[in-house]
Amino acid sequence: MSTDVNSLPEKFADLPDALPEGIRVSGRVLDPVVIIDKEDGKLVAKMAGRRTVKGKEKLILAFGNEFDWVLDDKTIRPLPHDAEELLKASMDVDHDGSVGYGQLRQHIASSDGSLSIQLTDAAGQSGSVSASRYPDELKMPGLNADLYPYQAKGVAWMWETVQAHGGLILADEMGLGKTLQIIALLVKDPPPEQSPALIICPTSLIANWVREIERFAPSLSVLVHRGAYRTGVFTGLQSAQVVITTYDTMVNDISIFSAFEWSWVICDEAQAIKNPASGRRNCVATIPRVRTVPMTGTPVENSLVDLWSLADFAIPGLLGTLSDFEANFPDGIETAAEVAKIVEPVMLKRRVADVADDLPERIDIEMPLEMESALVEHYNAVREATLEKYPVAGALVATLQLQLVCAHPWLRVSGIDVTDTENADIVEVVDLPLINTKMEQTVRLIREAFTTGRKVLVFALFNRLGDLLQQAAPDLSGAYWGAINGGTPQADRQGIIDEFSAEDGPAILVLNPKAAGAGLNITAATVVIHMTPVWNPALEAQASARAHRRGQTLPVTIYHLYYEDTVERIMLDRSAWKNKMGNEIAPVSTRDDEDLRNALNIRPQLP
Repeated sequence: MSTDVNSLPEKFADLPDALPEGIRVSGRVLDPVVIIDKEDGKLVAKMAGRRTVKGKEKLILAFGNEFDWVLDDKTIRPLPHDAEELLKASMDVDHDGSVGYGQLRQHIASSDGSLSIQLTDAAGQSGSVSASRYPDELKMPGLNADLYPYQAKGVAWMWETVQAHGGLILADEMGLGKTLQIIALLVKDPPPEQSPALIICPTSLIANWVREIERFAPSLSVLVHRGAYRTGVFTGLQSAQVVITTYDTMVNDISIFSAFEWSWVICDEAQAIKNPASGRRNCVATIPRVRTVPMTGTPVENSLVDLWSLADFAIPGLLGTLSDFEANFPDGIETAAEVAKIVEPVMLKRRVADVADDLPERIDIEMPLEMESALVEHYNAVREATLEKYPVAGALVATLQLQLVCAHPWLRVSGIDVTDTENADIVEVVDLPLINTKMEQTVRLIREAFTTGRKVLVFALFNRLGDLLQQAAPDLSGAYWGAINGGTPQADRQGIIDEFSAEDGPAILVLNPKAAGAGLNITAATVVIHMTPVWNPALEAQASARAHRRGQTLPVTIYHLYYEDTVERIMLDRSAWKNKMGNEIAPVSTRDDEDLRNALNIRPQLP
């Protein structure tokens, strides 16, 4: 277009009589169309006119949203004189044309047709596809980690998305490092203490969050707000850059959590707020915040309302009101696809299989846990009572008994040989519930794996722990459950594995590492959970190798669960040390006096 045309006025009515040579004016008014494109991570609204030529639609962009005409080749064609007012009335468009995704979707849902809106392919692209286009590397001072390419892409995409729209859903499959990606976001723009980042998670994940932040972002100050010593005033929360709390504590202290604006509100295991009628969902929605990120590997567990709850928390109004959503999107395959088109541009959901080229063959994840108060008291009581009852062999016996307590407090040795903990019986204790921190976390991992159709191996030193696990997850009883331990005849073991592998859908095998730690090929499983640490690193390595071995075509995620400040912490440290020393022959009976002293000296503290 020539300089003379560029100098023409914005309004069609103000066009001069004398136009540049070759330019003519049409009196036919075109239908206005707003094209939503994506530029530098932002959605941008661009005014255009629609013209049909030989049965084909042609869209012609205006020179700016304030123009009420377009240049179609060498013909100036008018738009409605109030097109700009229609655009401003329908959505809040910034001076650069950018528009929030939530408001855009609200307008599309409620549009009366007076202003047509069309999204380009880039604007409607899923977060997973968009993220794949970012660079493989992301250098970030202050982050003590080398991000895998898919993680670098995810962090870059999330940063631009949350800056543009204020929220997103992080729904990567378990094992892809959602926690590390969130920490990287916080390092990229460290929150001020006056407006810290709030991380809300189940009690079982608090220790893991603290540990991961200390490991990957030691420059960030952290405050854990829970228990009897939590602050009673909101200023007490403004003393660290990152505040970590539980869902129940958030509900109990909602008055102080909602007293100021947080730079981030991040909900881990966000399926905890999937019920829009629940108190925790209603409370968390009232917390003032600049940026919002619900995290979950299972954004839809029961119905599409689960996704509405998460999406509306991340970007309020994205899917309309709950009543309208339920009326317009009843559960079904077709409606789920429609909802996905709306939510996916602000959701990062990738599977392990999708990014396998960027992952090591084996992903090891340590999951430190904190005991609840009742179990802490029980643990310390068992320690004292055992040492008193067995003064000669007290250290060894007490260590074994404390391992039982960490596995589950209902496991008790009833025979004469108190060291035969492997065959401990189940004795229900009224004051100690079936569901504790470790059981809750294990069931959560299994449930998430089942949701994605994956098979799970659970390794436990104590044979009856599998029975307790199945009792704790009655909703998963429809899946295949199998077990192999010392009491399983050798001739039957391969048949159990064959049934497990042939199962069409999710399945679980609960294995004693002493019985199933070698000689078995179970590559049908891609998730391994070690519920009970072992003193011998070789034994645990052999157990993990049942799934992570030749013939496995997918990455294997291996979880190591342990209670902090207990015998399990010492076992983990000692096992790591022996691995580094190359000592792979260290059966339980030969652990040294230093191991026993450390195991008995460490004590969990009341939360």
